[in-house]
Amino acid sequence: MIDASPFMLAQASFGWDYILTQLFNGLVRGGFYALLALGLSIIFGMLRIVNFAHGTMYMLGAFVAYYGAQLIHLPFFAALIVAPVAVGAFGLLVETTLLRRLYDVDPLYNLLLTFALVLVIEDLMRLLAGPLGSPYETPAVLSGATNLGFTLYPTYQLFVIVVCIAVCAIVYLIIERTALGARIRAATEKPELTRAFGINTRRLISGVFAFGVALAAFAGVLNAPSTNVSPTMGDAIIINTFAIVVIGGMGSILGSIVTGFALGIIATIGAVYYPPISNTLIFIVMVLVILFRPAGLFGTAERTT
Repeated sequence: MIDASPFMLAQASFGWDYILTQLFNGLVRGGFYALLALGLSIIFGMLRIVNFAHGTMYMLGAFVAYYGAQLIHLPFFAALIVAPVAVGAFGLLVETTLLRRLYDVDPLYNLLLTFALVLVIEDLMRLLAGPLGSPYETPAVLSGATNLGFTLYPTYQLFVIVVCIAVCAIVYLIIERTALGARIRAATEKPELTRAFGINTRRLISGVFAFGVALAAFAGVLNAPSTNVSPTMGDAIIINTFAIVVIGGMGSILGSIVTGFALGIIATIGAVYYPPISNTLIFIVMVLVILFRPAGLFGTAERTT
């Protein structure tokens, strides 16, 4: 007699309704991964900087939404615009006053600087907000649940899935299909030649860094109603995000998007079948990808140099 496979046992235990629900949960998780990985890849592709402070910018976006609601009753949908703009402006300040001075030295100094920013900003937020964090209310229009046929699923989580997919698609089209995107790609691959054509690459670099940071802040606002807004909320998710960027290919826009959603689903479904592996599954995938394709699934050798 043949033993039943783990998949068949899980299907029998949970049923397809439960599996489909977890698939949607994976899309929610993957949406946040994709937004954060997209911002990291844009910054790395243009500046060749691995921004350790990216998770901190995600946290700051959530806090801008939280304090905006507490102090001036800033609506959630307004916060989706205000927070990325505010944090993007802060990122622009960081790039022009600090990072710009280190472009011509060893990249290790950039890593040390962004890591130092994490420590400083998180400690400042602990002093301001406390270490435990605070809840952020889900907007009334997105509260409740929607009938998907196989289950009642939180309306807000569906909103997150749709918005993440839409934002990732728009950013991809801008970079791959517009004149601005062509300038960014040209400045990434041939900066000297791009400057020779009269394009201000320094301004382009600053704008790209601010935009990548703004994407992280946008993800922070999106996740605020689903979690406690706390000074350390970016620490755990950014570790997984770095792994996802490596799996997709350093600097690969499409790789960040596809891998972000895919790994969100894989990690969530994997936790259903074997919970102890849920926190390490992404890193197992990363090790396997590095062994067989060091440049990443969508990366090229040129991007890794």
